[in-house]
Amino acid sequence: MTRVLITGISGAGKSTMLAELAARGHRVVDTDYDGWTDGNGGPWDEERMSRLLGSEHDVIVSGTSENQGRFYDRFTHVVLLSAPVDVLLERVRQRVNNPYGHSPAQQDEIRDNAIAIEPLLRASATLELDAQLPVPDLADAIESLLE
Repeated sequence: MTRVLITGISGAGKSTMLAELAARGHRVVDTDYDGWTDGNGGPWDEERMSRLLGSEHDVIVSGTSENQGRFYDRFTHVVLLSAPVDVLLERVRQRVNNPYGHSPAQQDEIRDNAIAIEPLLRASATLELDAQLPVPDLADAIESLLE
């Protein structure tokens, strides 16, 4: 039974990582989509997350939320994907699947989150991975946690 949370600042590659892991046959949940939050990047729906973690024995969840710490004791691993701010900003400028990060105000928010939030994520992570590594290598590292 292994539950993994992949977290990080916007642009770190969480959704890309989940897509790779899903393609490898793993059960994944991206909390940026499908109503896991209020739609504005707010806290996770705690009742729904509790149901998921109570019923799924092997699942990889991705997201960053103000209330994610309430669930850390239910994850086997908390993986932080991190990259320099300039890399994060370039990624969010170029992505087409999520409009967040295109505006100057949102880019300022990403900079602020890298300073204020990422250290908190790092302090609670069980593993930090360099999000600049190739996606297959990162997926291999995460899969090694499932064994």
